[in-house]
Amino acid sequence: MRERLARVMLMRLAEPGDAVMGRLVASCGPEAAVEQVRRGVLDPEFVRWFADARRGRAAGSAEEADARLDRVLAAWTARLEAADPAGDLAEGERAGARLITPGESEWPTQLDDLRDSRPHALWLHGQANLRFACIRSVAVVGSRAATPYGVHVAAEFGAGLSERGYGVVSGGAYGIDGAAHRGALAGDAPTVAVLACGVDVSYPSAHHDLFAVVRTQGLLVSESPLGVRPTRPRFLVRNRLIAALARGTVVIEAAVRSGALNTAGHAVALNRILAAVPGPVTSDASAGCHRLIRQGAAVCVTTPAEAAELVGAIGCDLAPEPRGPVLPRDGLPAEVRRVLEAVPARNGAGPATIAVEAGVDLETVLACLGGLAAAGHVEKVSRGWRLRPERPVAG
Repeated sequence: MRERLARVMLMRLAEPGDAVMGRLVASCGPEAAVEQVRRGVLDPEFVRWFADARRGRAAGSAEEADARLDRVLAAWTARLEAADPAGDLAEGERAGARLITPGESEWPTQLDDLRDSRPHALWLHGQANLRFACIRSVAVVGSRAATPYGVHVAAEFGAGLSERGYGVVSGGAYGIDGAAHRGALAGDAPTVAVLACGVDVSYPSAHHDLFAVVRTQGLLVSESPLGVRPTRPRFLVRNRLIAALARGTVVIEAAVRSGALNTAGHAVALNRILAAVPGPVTSDASAGCHRLIRQGAAVCVTTPAEAAELVGAIGCDLAPEPRGPVLPRDGLPAEVRRVLEAVPARNGAGPATIAVEAGVDLETVLACLGGLAAAGHVEKVSRGWRLRPERPVAG
């Protein structure tokens, strides 16, 4: 219980993704980290690590590193007085939310790939189990200012992936995120909305009803305490969780400057699969997707089946190869097709002329023409034989 309280306290003291606090917790544990912040004195070994790390990045002298660490510590200390971890846990229980911490059964171990920027704990609000929801999952992200094309594609991907048993992870925002969540709700797999605010805060407010439905079939997830409002930096930091939770990320509509590309960058850094859906080459809304594909950073996908094949186990969830329409003549033997190709489309031709054109003997032509006529490929006219129009059939 003491460790849970310490982790709830850390969520108040440090901003999400604070790698310095993450390193401190990794070196001495959450309880000792909180105690050091209370005393206002950090472990000398950690201070030396910080100075060496700063110098390794050519970030200035040891004195400058010490000054920066003092500012970081002062920022943590300033939040101590207002922090009330026991109150946060009680408030979460009243709101119907629950807290999970590293090492617990519901904690997704893939978050450990974030190393020092791993969240100290997560608030969850919903019926699904986060670890199970993310074992087979795909992140679907994209522009808030989505076009009708992007909204349609995102909903199709959300529904198609969910029908295939893949959880859909996204950020709950306008545009692509919201469409992906709504599509996923049409299937059986859970959808996970990772928020840049507390799980009790509906942001954007117009998604209040969407979040209510997500809680019944999935989860709202946040590393921020309850009541915290979103900020631009928190959106960008939140994106690392989206990328880390899912086995792969699909970008649907992203401009050259887009938060979705930030998620894509995290996916690459975490060695996750990255895919992008192309759009019209004249659309600025898809320029970021096209750049990812052109640079080889992302695989081009056009259907949910292709995305599932990309993130699935080898030999599983294989996407069907796209095929054109099947024509009745496609199933004919090679010799019969040669005769058919020699029959004119408009003016009729006699069997001898057809034999010369096809490069076969007259007997073969006569045998083939009877079968072709019975199948409706050719017809007899006054001047010989000609083609009958063919219609493609579904296949």
